[in-house]
Amino acid sequence: QVQVVESGGGLVQAGGSLRLSCAASGSIFVIGTMAWHRQPPGKQRELVAIITRDGTTKYADSVKGRFTISRDNAKNTVYLQMNSLKPEDTAVYYCNAQGLSTLHTIMDSWGQGTQVTVSA
Repeated sequence: QVQVVESGGGLVQAGGSLRLSCAASGSIFVIGTMAWHRQPPGKQRELVAIITRDGTTKYADSVKGRFTISRDNAKNTVYLQMNSLKPEDTAVYYCNAQGLSTLHTIMDSWGQGTQVTVSA
């Protein structure tokens, strides 16, 4: 069993900042890719940012230059620093961890989500 837990969401005014954290634990052999996704109200879930084990990153065009994804491999943790937040960033943010479990089966685990609300 692998658990993924997000934290750090909340309410912030436009132009403000938030830092999300996500920790994976349990029967983990290795985590390859970690990512943040979000689901705005009434819309489909979308990829926000992704980071590989060696630190290669990719961002959605809508957050480039404002959001930064980083990770700590020793702690199986990924972070999302969100600056210059806009009302359109309002969404439930989900963490995803992919890799191998201790049984060497494919691991594709999601957290329960954390709400980010940006007021105008």
